[in-house]
Amino acid sequence: MELKNWPHPADAVKIIEGKEYKAQTIQAHMDGSKNEHGVGCGAAVFVGKELVTQLKFKLDNRCSNNQPEQLATAKTLEVIESTDILENSPCTETIIIDSRTTLDSLKKVNNHRYLIEEIRKRVSILEKDNWTIEFSWVKGHIGTHGNELADRLAKDAARNRGI
Repeated sequence: MELKNWPHPADAVKIIEGKEYKAQTIQAHMDGSKNEHGVGCGAAVFVGKELVTQLKFKLDNRCSNNQPEQLATAKTLEVIESTDILENSPCTETIIIDSRTTLDSLKKVNNHRYLIEEIRKRVSILEKDNWTIEFSWVKGHIGTHGNELADRLAKDAARNRGI
């Protein structure tokens, strides 16, 4: 991202990393896949325990291993902006990802890559609407339902299925 487009330090969002899943209004699991079939990302968004949105996107084969997960995170935050929740429900969301690299990149204030800044921008928009956004890391491929669903969506997208 060009220097002129960097956010002002006063507008920086704080990335909160939760250690465990809380009873958040929204939980979103995302994953990326880069393999011999291509590159894709997927996300599964739950309100309470109900699956309300599934996302998947095919990316260019030149993308890195981390870009699919970052795109899924940005697109999921965009979806949250228009998600209806019950009137008296707290505006809380946990973004659950299995990419330590993405979490570490979000915390580094000197990292101004486009997708990282897009995630920060989306978090800022939601925070201005009184949302509390937390990020949580989960080890991939250990049977966590939401993570496994996001992984399947990402692999389908990489294969260009159902996009």
